[in-house]
Amino acid sequence: MPSRAIAALSAAAIATHLALRFGIGSSSTAANLPLWAALAVGGAPLVYGLLRKALRREFGSDLLAGMSIVTAALLGEYLAGAIVVLMLSGGDALENYALGRASSVLAALSRRLPSVAHRQRDQAIVDVALADVAIADVLVVYPHETCPVDGIVMSGHGVMDESYLTGEPFQINKTVGSAVLSGSINGDSAFAIRATKRAEDSRYAKIMEVMRESESTRPRLRRLGDRLGAWYTPLALASALLAWAMSGDSVRFLAVLVIATPCPLLIAIPVAIIGSISLCARRAVIVRSPVALELVAECRTAIFDKTGTLTYGEPSLTDEIVAPGFVGPDVLALVASLERYSKHPLARAILAASEAKGVRLAEATEVREPPGQGLGGMVAGHALWITSRRGLAQLRISGTDQLPPEGDGLECVVAVDGRFAAVLRFRDAPRTDSRPFISHLGPVHRFARVMIISGDRAAEVQYLADQVGVGNVYAQQTPEDKLAIVRRETAAAKTVYIGDGINDAPAMMAATVGIAMGQQSDVTAEAAGVVIMDNSLRKVDEFMHISRRMRAIALQSAIGGMGLSLVGMAAAATGHLSPINGAVSQELIDVLAIVNALRAAWPPRVLHDI
Repeated sequence: MPSRAIAALSAAAIATHLALRFGIGSSSTAANLPLWAALAVGGAPLVYGLLRKALRREFGSDLLAGMSIVTAALLGEYLAGAIVVLMLSGGDALENYALGRASSVLAALSRRLPSVAHRQRDQAIVDVALADVAIADVLVVYPHETCPVDGIVMSGHGVMDESYLTGEPFQINKTVGSAVLSGSINGDSAFAIRATKRAEDSRYAKIMEVMRESESTRPRLRRLGDRLGAWYTPLALASALLAWAMSGDSVRFLAVLVIATPCPLLIAIPVAIIGSISLCARRAVIVRSPVALELVAECRTAIFDKTGTLTYGEPSLTDEIVAPGFVGPDVLALVASLERYSKHPLARAILAASEAKGVRLAEATEVREPPGQGLGGMVAGHALWITSRRGLAQLRISGTDQLPPEGDGLECVVAVDGRFAAVLRFRDAPRTDSRPFISHLGPVHRFARVMIISGDRAAEVQYLADQVGVGNVYAQQTPEDKLAIVRRETAAAKTVYIGDGINDAPAMMAATVGIAMGQQSDVTAEAAGVVIMDNSLRKVDEFMHISRRMRAIALQSAIGGMGLSLVGMAAAATGHLSPINGAVSQELIDVLAIVNALRAAWPPRVLHDI
């Protein structure tokens, strides 16, 4: 029988008993009939379930409630026994309700998801099921509608409200080429977008996935209730036996057991966990593993990837060193013409620089990009290679004696018609919040060690480390090297690894807590326990604060509830609290503990301090 039905039956039985005994004045036998029914129909299944757990040597803190029911029935305290049945079953029902309330934001997200999309083909617009939308479909988003999938604006301009996804109360301007997120609310203008992801892969779906995973996962902090119950249950039982032995009154034994029933321990902790996951989701932080909420507060070593984590991952061209016999704008035009066909991060920087300087581009042919050798092709009749110093050594290039010394940042080497032509140098600017975030990890979050692990050149990584204030640097590391370092550090102290690329996935899984920045890689997101949907270290700080606050609220509710129960146990042991009054008092303690645990879902005034 569901706990809600048992609770309703017990409440009805108690009300009927009071009406028969005090309202009508029936005999005690007639008045006790509803209570017997409650104990038989509702109490027996509960006691049977607890007995099966005891036979499996699972001595949880709810064992006290089962002992209270049996003792009440044996001593003829049927009203007290029925109230304990109501308390235990009602606690389960209240937990289910509280968990549903705590995840109401995610449930609301699910309800807001549109069921159809308006697909445009050959000037005709047809409504199709969301599941039928394919990548590259052109969809129309009408004014005030919810965007159905992630995409790129093809036509139209206006604003979209992404606050439900990012937590920021801003209207975001959109025009041709702008990215749009599923779940964002369109403004007053219609848009045509090209779908870049299917509905199940879009951001909206990722947020809703949290609801399913978090409600089916039992994290380690939930088991804290069982660990606390391991000492609380024997203490309560010993107190009840001592009260009986010293007074000779078996009713006091029952009274102590009733008030000792530790429902706050069983209910408050999971409510605080789900509430914190809900709050994280509203702040664009996806908690894939609820255990990370507990463990991140215990981490003492922070490990960062460089590009896209401490930097914006958007390098810009800062210097052009041109060899004699070549002209800077001409070399840039050749390079930009070829880089149009590359997905390398530096390609965007080169194209941006050529556009800013008004360089005219030519058509490229025979474009090739063999592994480890860079990018090659023919542009305006010239054979062109764009590579690194190491790649240049594999090519038959003259004039390499004119190469300048290595700089601190990123660079690429250009060869034209078999001759060294230029070195282009770039800088990937550190995030504005990188240095404040790094500097406050020790004082605020008690990290003892902060380090960068990167596959980039040593000079480049050290330059960034000096900019953001990190003293421990590991450069030119392969994914295998990163994994070995993280394993070594995790063996010494709990670690948190923060990265954004596919090559971070193995190291992220080896760390105590893995945090993925942004949505660059589905592989990285799968490896991480936490996904920061926005590229912002401030969101990482928010997650750390939510974690610390969740742990504090969970322990407040559990230990505070047990503390109040201990006070009640003392009153019951000395004869100042009857079994019935003890059961009512315990219900009040339950409500207080759950209300306090629900605070985890409410955003505090300050969620970050950088």
